[in-house]
Amino acid sequence: QVQLVESGGGSVQAGGSLTLSCAASGYTFSNMGWLRQAPGKAREGVANIDRDGKTNYADSVKGRFTISKDNAKNTLYLRMNSLKPEDTAMYYCAAGRTGFSGYWYTVGDSRYLYSYRGQGTQVTVSS
Repeated sequence: QVQLVESGGGSVQAGGSLTLSCAASGYTFSNMGWLRQAPGKAREGVANIDRDGKTNYADSVKGRFTISKDNAKNTLYLRMNSLKPEDTAMYYCAAGRTGFSGYWYTVGDSRYLYSYRGQGTQVTVSS
């Protein structure tokens, strides 16, 4: 059974930093990423990392956010620096699995299929 459990969200002032974590279990995924959904807006792709470590970012977070993973710990991270009020959203960990259906999200110049998603962790950035 696949489990994706996010942690690390919270409230921070603009310009601050947070690191989100996602503990993954169940299977080896083809790619993993972070999605976010702000109130009244559609869920969007934020960052993706492939199995070989290649990363991709939404233009809105490029240069401020860093996605990484620790394969030994089966944990995905999202380091968020220079946070802005517009980064306020529920952040979700997501994972793709070859041969399984899911939802496509655009991240930067590519599209990624995510078959699983966690429950989310709230990030609130105040001005």
